[in-house]
Amino acid sequence: MKPALLVIDVQNEYFTGKLPISYPAGSFRNILAAMDAAPDAGVAVIVIQHTNTAPGAATFRKGTPEWELHDEIKRRSCDLLLEKNLPGSFTGTGLSGWLQDHDIGSITIAGYMTQMCCDTTARQAFHRGYPVIFLADATGTLSVSNDAGSIRDEDLHRAILVTQQMRFSRVMKTDDWIEDIRNPEL
Repeated sequence: MKPALLVIDVQNEYFTGKLPISYPAGSFRNILAAMDAAPDAGVAVIVIQHTNTAPGAATFRKGTPEWELHDEIKRRSCDLLLEKNLPGSFTGTGLSGWLQDHDIGSITIAGYMTQMCCDTTARQAFHRGYPVIFLADATGTLSVSNDAGSIRDEDLHRAILVTQQMRFSRVMKTDDWIEDIRNPEL
């Protein structure tokens, strides 16, 4: 069984659009480092791109510059590119079948946003029986304010990491993950 790295929604919307990622600093650099290390270690790389199908969508509208994957993601190789329309990367996509067809036995999560698509996908993978690693410094979020209240980016990110570690994932730093995939015997 092989591992897979899921690179979730690293799209321009989070850089030049309406939802700029603000925490943690360096998350994008760590996503790229994970993508660069994965192929040499035999880790399949799956890039996932979100499309908002709501009429008149303000974000992630297909065909807009903000919907596009970040250029650095496009420059890197991947084994599979999937489009999704909901927070969970397994919902309405061919991800589950692809993982089975390619003998994938574990999942690592990187990308945006920590509390939305990354968290949902990690939980879906866990529910399907996959061991999950959640990269603490290769996922990211922003501060949120809505009718339910407000939460700072750092607090939101930390809350999700603590919850993931409680049950759903092993939370790791990218450098440690890279060391583990390069030296699986250790």
